[in-house]
Amino acid sequence: MVTFYPEVLSGIDKALTLEIPDERKHVLQELIKYIQQKLNKKEPVNLNFICTHNSRRSQFSQIWGKVAATYHDIPISSFSGGVEVTAFNERAVASIRRSGFRVNQEGTENPTYSIYFAEDLEPIIAFSKVFDDPINASPKFAAVMTCSHADENCPFIPGTEARIPVRYEDPKAFDGTAEEAARYDERSLQIASEMFYVFSQISK
Repeated sequence: MVTFYPEVLSGIDKALTLEIPDERKHVLQELIKYIQQKLNKKEPVNLNFICTHNSRRSQFSQIWGKVAATYHDIPISSFSGGVEVTAFNERAVASIRRSGFRVNQEGTENPTYSIYFAEDLEPIIAFSKVFDDPINASPKFAAVMTCSHADENCPFIPGTEARIPVRYEDPKAFDGTAEEAARYDERSLQIASEMFYVFSQISK
């Protein structure tokens, strides 16, 4: 049995209280269907969350996707990537810390973060990378497109067996404002709530 850190469980509880509109449930249905079909065939579930810079929304999605799957005891590999390399944005990292994750950083220009959420589990490794970086290597995966720019400007993704748009608004618009932290946390929790909804719908 997985022992989540109490601070992470508090963040999960917040996410679970959020109501998901019917139109978003409709958006998420394709992802639910893909995961269920893979499990029914007893095939590995590999999800690669993709956004242009792999700095905010795709990172949130990779992290919360893995946490939600672990919470519901569903085996998956959760990756993220972009079409350009920048860095896992420091504001998004701060938001993850506020959600109770324990985060270790290595490097400065494009740091690698080890993100811990439970006792005795390996950390999630997060840094900005292109979607086909070797760390994301898997023979078959679903490309989950988390931003409109990447979805519209990356028409072909080699190796994918499904392309699933699950787009989110970018909290970057609030950088440097008084609302910055609140908006990053809002987006993180929205993504968390939707990932938990997705995995709650899966039959094992």
